[in-house]
Amino acid sequence: MSGAHSTDDGTDSGDRHTAGAYDVRNVIAGLIGLYGVVLVVMGLAGSSEQDMVKTGGVNANLWSGIVMVVVALAFVLWTRLRPVVVDPGAAVDGSEAAEGAAEDRGPAHES
Repeated sequence: MSGAHSTDDGTDSGDRHTAGAYDVRNVIAGLIGLYGVVLVVMGLAGSSEQDMVKTGGVNANLWSGIVMVVVALAFVLWTRLRPVVVDPGAAVDGSEAAEGAAEDRGPAHES
């Protein structure tokens, strides 16, 4: 067998891998989740009667925190169900696209 891994459908997966922690959805989920947990804790422990009067009897910190935690979990679920697959053969610096665009353009000035 060669060094590349083949899948059940006969395609060659090579060294393809998922973005993992470098996927921006994980960063977004972490930040929203962290702020959500802080709001839930503040809603449970730091809620006063004055805060309840300001928001019309609704514990805004608690409900906002719960929604943010749910959104963070949705981002994590999205990342797990549809991971970004990184192809090692793809140009990372975009040099191919830049070369193609330069060829398509005419000269910068005409005499």
